[in-house]
Amino acid sequence: MSFTAQDVKTLRESTGAGMMDCKKALEANNGSIEDAKQWLREKGLAASAKRDDRENTQGVVALVVKGNVGAIAKLKCETDFVAGSDAFKAEAETLANLVADKGVDAVAERAAQLDDLKITLKEKIELGEVVRIEAAAGNIIDSYLHVQGGRGVNGVLVEMAGATTELAHDVAVHIGFARPRYLAREDVPADVLDKERATLEVITRNEGKPEAAIPKIVEGRIGGFYKDVCLLEQPYAKDDKQSVTQFIGSAKIVSYAQVEIG
Repeated sequence: MSFTAQDVKTLRESTGAGMMDCKKALEANNGSIEDAKQWLREKGLAASAKRDDRENTQGVVALVVKGNVGAIAKLKCETDFVAGSDAFKAEAETLANLVADKGVDAVAERAAQLDDLKITLKEKIELGEVVRIEAAAGNIIDSYLHVQGGRGVNGVLVEMAGATTELAHDVAVHIGFARPRYLAREDVPADVLDKERATLEVITRNEGKPEAAIPKIVEGRIGGFYKDVCLLEQPYAKDDKQSVTQFIGSAKIVSYAQVEIG
């Protein structure tokens, strides 16, 4: 089957592939545009495998809150140029909305579109963290999204009980900048705590502290570790004279999630 220059143009516009690749695709598929699209996708995926060793530390964090549901989707790429493109940002937003509406497993519905982006944008593109929080009845969910260069790079969701929307937002902003690893000290895994304690023991001993005093000194420093990594014990970002626990008063942080680029 023959094909025309218009066919090549149509295929190129719909796939983002180069002109010569489009001609080859049409030649290999007897002029069928649909078959040529599939051929280009397969060739594009084969080419993307060669990019697997590249770092894709750039990207977009998309965040949506719909009623009592919040969702975050992270879409990764290699360059900030691609991360700032309209098509890339739009796909991240679509993924976040899909997660909010249907759940985290729904991202599988966009597999073909992600494959197309790899071909069109010619970078190693991958889906990163995907988060969905559905607040219990009566609870508040709020968010914070740090935007840099026209794209989201740091997204936070927080669910609170007994809180106002304003309070939940303030906590989300704090999380965005303080980057807690855990909600409370009870959430710190035993192996993480053991490793930190062992490190602090070595540091304290190397400082020449009396052997008998080392356990007490280490426990004091473990308290500082909790203040660094546990949300409820961190000094509140806007007033470090009080902890987050003191700031929220009688309210309760039920859960939170943070997703960043990098």
